Amino acid sequence: MTRISVPPFHLAIEVRDLDSSRLFYGGLFGCEEGRSSEHWIDYDFFGHQLVCHVSADYPAIKNRSSNPVDGHQVPVPHFGVVLPMSRWQELADLLRAAKVEFVIEPCIRFAGQVGEQATMFLLDPSGNALEFKALKDISQLFAK
Repeated sequence: MTRISVPPFHLAIEVRDLDSSRLFYGGLFGCEEGRSSEHWIDYDFFGHQLVCHVSADYPAIKNRSSNPVDGHQVPVPHFGVVLPMSRWQELADLLRAAKVEFVIEPCIRFAGQVGEQATMFLLDPSGNALEFKALKDISQLFAK
């Protein structure tokens, strides 16, 4: 298997409040909390730095749009991570057991094609869309 190694990304997002963010990112996903203040929290989001900033202009996404991808309406904007398939399946099972409401239920996209992948979409409590995916063959992450 090809191993892709990249530096961690940094992403700052708007949130409604820190309490619901702590329950979602820290509680549900088990992301370790880093530095914080009364206005923001740093998380280790699967090895990347995610910062939740309370926004005076909440909601974060006022007019979400979507694009069709392999029979689903994918929310735009969104962010997430690419996981190993076994970790993706563990996360999908955990989220189902927690009765999380999905925007797009865990499924296989592009079945039998280049870039076949497992994917799922959900919203955080502030309306930010997240995607978690895993590729059948990680070397096809950027394949055409």
